[in-house]
Amino acid sequence: MGRGLDGRLPRSSQKLEFLAAYESACENGGGGAFLRREGLYSSQITEWRKLRDAGVLAGKKPGEPIGKPSAEQAENARLRRQLEVTQGRLEKTEAASDLMGKLQAFLEDASRDSPDEPRSKKR
Repeated sequence: MGRGLDGRLPRSSQKLEFLAAYESACENGGGGAFLRREGLYSSQITEWRKLRDAGVLAGKKPGEPIGKPSAEQAENARLRRQLEVTQGRLEKTEAASDLMGKLQAFLEDASRDSPDEPRSKKR
């Protein structure tokens, strides 16, 4: 199990809390800052997600066989991560589209305000 930068090994309940907080921070673009603040590595998050998705963090007893996630669980986890990435891209695309619309409106207003013919230079 991975340890934080302070060398402590988090308990299962703490791992679940870290995962929830990290995923929440990622929604707001603060995943990296969360990891630095908590002294964690992204590889730990990846490992803990696998354990969570396999049900290990939800209360399997020590020494109980830890199975791999079922094909369905693994596919759900993969699709969940893919959805997060796609939603982030959609948000960025919508923001860019909104910005382009505002820029187009600004340029149209600016072109109406300027005279059609270039001004002649007075000497």
